[in-house]
Amino acid sequence: MTHAEGYANFSMRQIGQVPPALLAKSPDGLLHFTPNSLADERAKNEFANTARLICVAYRATAAVLVVESWMKLAKPGESLDPTEPPSEALDRQEVVALMGEVPGQQRQRILPIIRTDAGGFFGFGDFDVPEMDEIQGRFAQLLPPRQPPGEARQLARTMLAAMGVTEQSLRGDWQGN
Repeated sequence: MTHAEGYANFSMRQIGQVPPALLAKSPDGLLHFTPNSLADERAKNEFANTARLICVAYRATAAVLVVESWMKLAKPGESLDPTEPPSEALDRQEVVALMGEVPGQQRQRILPIIRTDAGGFFGFGDFDVPEMDEIQGRFAQLLPPRQPPGEARQLARTMLAAMGVTEQSLRGDWQGN
């Protein structure tokens, strides 16, 4: 989570936005993957599935997804309107979501984005909401429930290579970009 927060802070300060990313820890070191786009449902599903393949192929022991997003909270005593997407809500909040996993445990951190009057990045605020016990959805359960056998890991690496995702590209230094 510390690396993910550093990535988010670095990205906001350097380019004014946070490219979606998977940061994963493997026995051989840190892996970093950014998708080309999250423009539609298909791209979001592909990102989640590629992240799962990476976790299998490289025996990930921890994974964090970093995504910039809009968030809408229900007012006290009210329920959230499921028909209004957060991106269209007038009282939406711009945030970076960090969704992390280690075997048997999930953790999330919401970083509210604070902007200057001119629209530049000022910093991250505090988000005082109790941690959730369980996270569900397309970007959850990235780690396999148990380490897969070598054949499954090799198949995952072959599938990733066919998609152009190589070990060299995953082990690049994101701070140097």
